[in-house]
Amino acid sequence: MDPAPLYREHLDTLLARVATALERGGFEHLLIGSGVQRYEHLDDRPITFRGNPQFVQFLPLPAHTDCWIAITPGNKPVLAYYQPDDYWHLPPAAPSGAWVEHFDIRTVRTPDEARRHLPPAARSAILAPADAALDGYVPNDPAAVVDYLHYHRAFKTPYELALMRQASARAVRGHRAAESAFRRNESELEIHRAYLHASGHLDTDLPYGNIVALNEHGAVLHYQHQQAQRPHESRAFLIDAGGTADGYASDITRTYANGDAAFSALVHAVDGVQLALVDRVRAGRDYADLHVEAHRMLAGVLRDLDIVRMAPEDQVDAGVSAVFFPHGLGHLLGIQVHDIGGFMATDAGGRIERPAGHPYLRLTRTLAPHMVVTIEPGIYFIDSLLAGLREGPHAQAVNWTAIEHLRRFGGVRIEDDVVCTDSTPQNLTRDAFGAAAA
Repeated sequence: MDPAPLYREHLDTLLARVATALERGGFEHLLIGSGVQRYEHLDDRPITFRGNPQFVQFLPLPAHTDCWIAITPGNKPVLAYYQPDDYWHLPPAAPSGAWVEHFDIRTVRTPDEARRHLPPAARSAILAPADAALDGYVPNDPAAVVDYLHYHRAFKTPYELALMRQASARAVRGHRAAESAFRRNESELEIHRAYLHASGHLDTDLPYGNIVALNEHGAVLHYQHQQAQRPHESRAFLIDAGGTADGYASDITRTYANGDAAFSALVHAVDGVQLALVDRVRAGRDYADLHVEAHRMLAGVLRDLDIVRMAPEDQVDAGVSAVFFPHGLGHLLGIQVHDIGGFMATDAGGRIERPAGHPYLRLTRTLAPHMVVTIEPGIYFIDSLLAGLREGPHAQAVNWTAIEHLRRFGGVRIEDDVVCTDSTPQNLTRDAFGAAAA
């Protein structure tokens, strides 16, 4: 679906949220800065710019520095649009798109010129990175305003969902090319380049650094390299890579086997668990409880495949399942890959803590319609964690022969992006793979 016709409704939703947030905070205006260009230490080389997500939610301008939005409820929002006279770099083009008619656009040639188009700072909530401050306009990030906006950012508008579907389709093109490169026994770097080419991305505009992991590297949760040399044998491939559309992200992981029966069975089993968990993304479901249920289900896989000879509940209670599944089930997704607000108790603030023994879970809220979450269970063979298990009281319950064989494949993770609805969840990732295969 083309997002453009949905933009007006999206903006109206955001402006209604702003009005409520300002009333709660006792402010008359909301000012949002896009952020400034940063540079490497002791150098003039620019660091890749990523726009303030609070700004990007309003405008599809994720690469535009030094812009400001000024919102006064009841008035047309103002955009101070930074368009410098620059012959070192290509300046931003003139504003265009479905959003233009909804803003009073004031072009500025220097960052400081934006001040002339902003309402008085004294009655303004100012949201921006600290280094984006202008003379007399210092970000104050009032809690009552920020908490309300961040809490409700979890609930995506139809415009946002349309962009996330585009981001999913873009990533899936890359994933399909990456799998083909793996089947050709190409290196991690070659696979990564195939992904970039097919998805139309550069390294600098990916939503996060691609995880392109062959063989044992799949056991490194955030593996950060791409080796140029082709491996002697490509036994397994784990890729965690996303795409973007006007600042909104997708976040997708797939794992592929290359003929080994035991590892193929593990991939198939984790995929089955993942689909079952996706079906449990229902309104009213506590996400933290779903994470614990994922542990029980993955522990069942470990038992059924004769990797751990303990009942699933016993594995979870003893912390054995956490050796093989040491991260959280997923997180909110949107403009940020790990979108803000995952622990918020209400739109007035407060925090819902993680369940004991699960320190890496990124989402503890109750699911509700229009939330988008990732579901990413995994089973890994991580040497440092296995060493602790071998030395612990449950070592005799582990099939170390199976572990030794499966270590060579690293691990398995399957991740989809899922929309919670009033009924059946929508799987953005599987929909995109299905459309690409049609």
